Amino acid sequence: MSENIARIVLNRPEKRNALDGALVEMIGTELASAEADPTVRVVLLSGEGPDFCAGADLAELRAMASNGPAANIAAARAIGDLFLAIRRHRCPVIAAVRGRALAGGCGLATACDLVLAAESAQFGYPEVNIGFVPAMVMALLRRQVAEKRAFELLTLGGVIGAREAMSLGLVNAVFADDSFDAEVNAWVDRLARKPPGAVAMTKSLLYHGDGLSFEAAIASGVYANALARTTDECKGGVKRFLEKRG
Repeated sequence: MSENIARIVLNRPEKRNALDGALVEMIGTELASAEADPTVRVVLLSGEGPDFCAGADLAELRAMASNGPAANIAAARAIGDLFLAIRRHRCPVIAAVRGRALAGGCGLATACDLVLAAESAQFGYPEVNIGFVPAMVMALLRRQVAEKRAFELLTLGGVIGAREAMSLGLVNAVFADDSFDAEVNAWVDRLARKPPGAVAMTKSLLYHGDGLSFEAAIASGVYANALARTTDECKGGVKRFLEKRG
């Protein structure tokens, strides 16, 4: 795999890579490190062992029932800040999902810019089954699937396979289990070879337009378009393109 790719591995296989405060902090720290490294072009997030992430750690769930409002808000904010860090990161952040991505684990995958899944991978937001609400992931899910399908996923709390997740727009590509690692590496390498400045600007502009009116989004695009024309990446790319055509 290209050296321009930062790998973040959820490394709690004995706990099915369940999210706790320390793991959330680790992911945030690694994202910040990749952001600061000018050689990094893509961030790849994966899980050690058979599962990507099976949700919240059981100890965290037990604490949730006895924590006061301040502690619960702090814990929720840590997850929310992580989702924002992924969205604001200059590089594409890709989730490579093998096995289960459930509850907070599914939310983490959903927060990534792209999701690559093994054929046997499973996705779901089962929080409702224990009287909980997948609150922050709704801001992401509403942007990725149709409203009625989002409602179904969140209120029935069922688990779906990788192919169905792709048909809904939650997953970008599905690969056979036995060739998953090789396929992911090839897919990510292809993205890492794209001009990094153009990719970063594309990501920023795409998400910046979320809350804009159509007119404001066009106006924002005008300035981004004009700025892109001045970069060395664009000038060099246009020069090479014209030389091939000539």
